[in-house]
Amino acid sequence: MTEQSQHFNTVATHAGHEGLTEQGVHAIPIDLSTTAPLPDIETGGNSYEKIAGGDAFAPGDSTVYRRLWNPTTARLESAVAALESIDPWFESDSVEAVAFATGMAAISAVFLSRVHLGRPHVVGVRPLYGGTDHILNAGVLGNEVSYVGVDEVAGAITDRTGLVVIESPGNPTLELIDIQAVADQAGGVPVMVDNTFATPYLQRPLAHGATFSVHSATKYFGGHGDVMGGIVVTTSEEANRLRPIRAITGGIIDPFSAYLLLRGLPTLGIRMDAQQKNAQALAEWFTTRSEISHVMYPGLPGADPHGILGRQASGPGAMVSIEMAGGYQAAKRLCERLKLVIHAVSLGSVDTLIQHPAALTHRPVEQSGKPGDAILRISVGLEDPADLIADFEQALTG
Repeated sequence: MTEQSQHFNTVATHAGHEGLTEQGVHAIPIDLSTTAPLPDIETGGNSYEKIAGGDAFAPGDSTVYRRLWNPTTARLESAVAALESIDPWFESDSVEAVAFATGMAAISAVFLSRVHLGRPHVVGVRPLYGGTDHILNAGVLGNEVSYVGVDEVAGAITDRTGLVVIESPGNPTLELIDIQAVADQAGGVPVMVDNTFATPYLQRPLAHGATFSVHSATKYFGGHGDVMGGIVVTTSEEANRLRPIRAITGGIIDPFSAYLLLRGLPTLGIRMDAQQKNAQALAEWFTTRSEISHVMYPGLPGADPHGILGRQASGPGAMVSIEMAGGYQAAKRLCERLKLVIHAVSLGSVDTLIQHPAALTHRPVEQSGKPGDAILRISVGLEDPADLIADFEQALTG
């Protein structure tokens, strides 16, 4: 049975574990070496030139130096590539993953790869993660950006456009975007999808016309708030462009973090199922509260007008956003009064987190693209939903 014919949880449990039996081990080894002994000058030099130039590591190469390649990191990459290409119409050897130290390092590498090709113009569709929005708008990577609506992508494409950037569900207001429709508008311009909220368990963008599926692996892949990482899943051709950028900038993930992410992947589907169920219950309860003027969750009636769920994504995810009827002050009071739910940035952990996007994750975003001051974003965890509801109720009424 091939990986492409197996179910997600099976692939997530076994991907990246290849060859362990032959090594006589069960747990994935962590190779902490920063340098590798070289058999001879020619092998070392040829391997350095090959790997630093973008080619994938192959048997017979020397690993040379950890900034170029690491076997634990490579296992993580093969596992995530397998999860993103689990659909049967993919050829698994045409999809590769490149792992970075953080999600922003991964996103920056994608942007730099387009600038390097002489296509510095990026078309962005908001809402986007605040860090992505900020780095695009700041232009520090040599790029230019045009922000447009989802139906305006085609009109924004020029002969200098190298990338279209979208996120679905969007951060923090959770709009769903039809990836294939955007890819059709983009023509031959690659589309990058931030797939952090959905994860490969719920959505696989490359199957819907995207060229890049990007993850902040810090979030659901790790799942416990104790590891950082970023991953780009793309074609072999694009991966070969990203690896030299990673080598030059030193953006590779460290092997222990790669190990922790590999440790989190087998439970990704199980965690997402439970957290998504909790999110649905919490979102439905929020709709009954007069203190909340608007609940943003893809699983609520009317939240998916284009039929994305079931066609592009298999579920609504575990992120919920709410807009407080009392504005900023009401949002501030709610965050301060919660006892079980933790007031903190980030998401995807086993515990429930709440944060104020305009003041935190989206603080650097220009005013025209910033979320409203009354909006709070909630990453729903694994607690019993009754306890979460009780905590929000006491915070709303206290």
